[in-house]
Amino acid sequence: MTASAPVWHCPFEHTPALEFDPVLEKLRTEEPVARVRLPYGQGEAWLVTRYGDVRAVVTDRRFSRAATVGRDLPRMTPDPIAQAEAINLMDPPAHTRLRRLVAKGFGTHYLERMLPRIQRIVDTLLDEMAEHGSPADLVQHLSARLPLTAICELLAIPERDRLQLRRYVAAMMATGAPGRDVAGQAKTELRAYFTELTARRRRDPGEDLISTLATARDGDESLDPDELAVMGMVLLVTGHDTSTCQISNAVYTLLTRPEQLAKLRSQPALLPEAIEELLRFIPFRRGVGIPRVATEDVEIGGVTIRAGEPVHVSYLTANRDGTVFERPDALELDREPAAHMTFGWGSHDCPGAELARMELRVAVGTLLDRFPALRLAVAPGQLQWESGSVWRQPLVLPVAW
Repeated sequence: MTASAPVWHCPFEHTPALEFDPVLEKLRTEEPVARVRLPYGQGEAWLVTRYGDVRAVVTDRRFSRAATVGRDLPRMTPDPIAQAEAINLMDPPAHTRLRRLVAKGFGTHYLERMLPRIQRIVDTLLDEMAEHGSPADLVQHLSARLPLTAICELLAIPERDRLQLRRYVAAMMATGAPGRDVAGQAKTELRAYFTELTARRRRDPGEDLISTLATARDGDESLDPDELAVMGMVLLVTGHDTSTCQISNAVYTLLTRPEQLAKLRSQPALLPEAIEELLRFIPFRRGVGIPRVATEDVEIGGVTIRAGEPVHVSYLTANRDGTVFERPDALELDREPAAHMTFGWGSHDCPGAELARMELRVAVGTLLDRFPALRLAVAPGQLQWESGSVWRQPLVLPVAW
């Protein structure tokens, strides 16, 4: 690391409600390419926080995800979340090959098939919430159930296994106690589950996404057993965790901003744009995700990053960059469209982004339509927020109508 650059110690522990992390904001405005220490891992990393610089890093092949494999790099969780065979730790051409195969199974036709299923799930869950009566916990009745049910239906995971798989994912995403051993064991158990499941689907394929991926071909190319098992894990994790927290976060954000909620209620056709603005605005996670490693000296934002040095980017700060978004700290549901980075950018953008968007549109739109008098059942200051995970979300979200 460049010896003259100061080091920022960044636990990224700011979790009150959905306030933007002041450390991230300070970095973006004062030192947009900074040396940082994170809660876990060895040594230091660079953190890039401005929109243009973030885009430069994630689209430049001189910054490698594959070069992170086997290194104990700075990170947010006790144990690295991704596995060596995962698509999100690959570079081209290996990454291109897997992404092409995944696209054959996880394309537009799958999403079209999922829309009526997601609507059915949402309708059923909201029927149960209405039957429960006001007030009710939106997390219990909708946010924690819709994304998990949807991705498990897509992967044809038996209902009896779903809660245990959710516990494995939660352990992998934990940022504190019980620590690395528990997270590592959860990752091992989850991989063993998908190794067995994907092998069974390859022998006896059905109509589900795993079966489609198991039989997908691109010329002579197909997913090998390890790639298929890890891809199943990636789809489970990315296919429900972001949506779970963002449903609660989006509803909380709307219910605490009556003018924006009234605008959406009066203009329901605004829903797709509103969801995009909510995705941009909400800081839905803590800290940073998977790093890259420079394979040669590269200059970013006037700073030289040396070959072999790890680099993190912050999509959260990129989403609040005033050179790209006017009034970046304001929620404006009718904002002119601009490309946010909530689902990443470039070749490593989230493969489940369109499914997450669909779930958010259906969940939020149907909720507001079914419950026109929806409101928080407690004062915002009484809510308890997640503090032991990379995700930021209310643990309970009591609503009344």
